[in-house]
Amino acid sequence: MSSVQSATDIAMEKAARSLKKQGSLASSSVSQEYSVRLQKRHGSMSTISFMDEPHGDNMMHPPVRMENTFQLQPYCRFPDGQVRNIIREVLEGYLAEERYEPELCRQMTKTLSEVVKARVKDLGLARYKVICIVHIGQLKDQTLRMGSRCLWDPKFDTFASFEFRNKSLFAVGTVYAIYAD
Repeated sequence: MSSVQSATDIAMEKAARSLKKQGSLASSSVSQEYSVRLQKRHGSMSTISFMDEPHGDNMMHPPVRMENTFQLQPYCRFPDGQVRNIIREVLEGYLAEERYEPELCRQMTKTLSEVVKARVKDLGLARYKVICIVHIGQLKDQTLRMGSRCLWDPKFDTFASFEFRNKSLFAVGTVYAIYAD
């Protein structure tokens, strides 16, 4: 045996000794074979610093099951006025001096809808799914009609909308609030 032994080799020897003391090893030939193998591979050394056993923690801690609340209506109504003000502030703040350019407006619709959605979610309305849509178009001599359809409960589901115009473009921001019971 070499004078330098790895931690695994020492641990294996201790395990072999303890098994031998308990009578688990039938003969000393097994421990002799082990020492011969150690002498042959003394040039290579392997260590395991961490070993994760699959499903080890999950078996110890079963998943937590939550009880249903059976809450069929919201604690507070969706604040239409506050949301309309948020849409107005965002649209006026971002689009006040902008001119209509198709590529820029395509990106602005995505950005504005994300900003409005984030600000509405900051209100902390529990159990409402928030959907935000922003349309931007060029102001010319044309007419545009927009419509939307949705399956919802008229008692609790609602929306807020705001229309913005400047010299070259118009924008319509709509936020739908769907109560998820």
